[in-house]
Amino acid sequence: MSAEAKTDARTAAVRFRDPQIEMAHGAGGKASRRLVEGLFAPLLFGSLRSPLNDAAHVSINGSHLAVTTDSFVVKPLMFPGGSIGELAINGTVNDLAVSGAMAEFMVVTFVLEAGLPTEILQTQIQAMADAAQKAGVRIVGGDTKVVEHGKADGMYISTTGIGELLRGVEIDPNSVRCGDAILLSGPIGDHGITILLARGELDLESDLRSDTRSVLPLVEAVVAAAGPGIRWMRDPTRGGVATSLNELARDCGKGIVLFEDEIPLHDGVRGACELLGLDPLHIANEGQFLAVVSPDLADAALQALRNASGGAEARIVGEVREQPAGAVLVTTLYGGSRIVDMLVGDPLPRIC
Repeated sequence: MSAEAKTDARTAAVRFRDPQIEMAHGAGGKASRRLVEGLFAPLLFGSLRSPLNDAAHVSINGSHLAVTTDSFVVKPLMFPGGSIGELAINGTVNDLAVSGAMAEFMVVTFVLEAGLPTEILQTQIQAMADAAQKAGVRIVGGDTKVVEHGKADGMYISTTGIGELLRGVEIDPNSVRCGDAILLSGPIGDHGITILLARGELDLESDLRSDTRSVLPLVEAVVAAAGPGIRWMRDPTRGGVATSLNELARDCGKGIVLFEDEIPLHDGVRGACELLGLDPLHIANEGQFLAVVSPDLADAALQALRNASGGAEARIVGEVREQPAGAVLVTTLYGGSRIVDMLVGDPLPRIC
């Protein structure tokens, strides 16, 4: 096939019809998926040969690696429990971890707004250095750009991470089977609600703190206890738990059933969501992860999580079933149920 024919074929495969880009296209929900699958994938990748993952697995001269990239545009730059610098490191380490890899190297790009106080920049660089040291990843390069005053929210950070695959685990949504257990490493919604309140746009008070952290130690504990039984993992950042599990349901063609009373949730998150009309399952997290584990190893995986530092509140929160195929169903203690879709719209802009 000629180059011209290949270009025509890719252009014909474009399915994205939205007339312009909106904030919702970056929120991690339906609009984001529509943008990636309908525009980026056909033009850049030719086609999606495998389900979307948090990192790409590549081979170079016999070496098997994982590569991921991310950008961080959080506002405010500093918030209870963390900051954009710490978030940039942990977010990249976590994308590799839930893809079954240990972060080894990272390159960083800064987009700085003219007028940004040097003290703030130094604080964030130090936060990145501290987080990288704690996570065991080396920052080996980067780039810096400066834009005019008013063209950025102080600073944006982009990262690319390279990791070595963990032995004994293979992440593949196509391996998910009915009866598999769904594990959650801890309480959901802390990060998204913390950022919302930190903006000071709402007259609400709370002692909530972002859950930003590296989940690699927790992932390693689960892999050591139940590696062969791990089917899939994901850190539910933008779009929250509901969006991550809807993507899984669509990719594997099975039903995901969540037990609402088993989902850990801090009172501050519950109260804010009730007041604002938000579903905690759609709220972003930056220090938790989901795992689908075979039923014979689910208890071992859960115990390993609970024994690991920071995993005491881990729960089995659901299971995989035949129905509702391709969807997520939440059941309540009193016998009710509801379908939970991917995030629609953009209720919490600039949360990561």
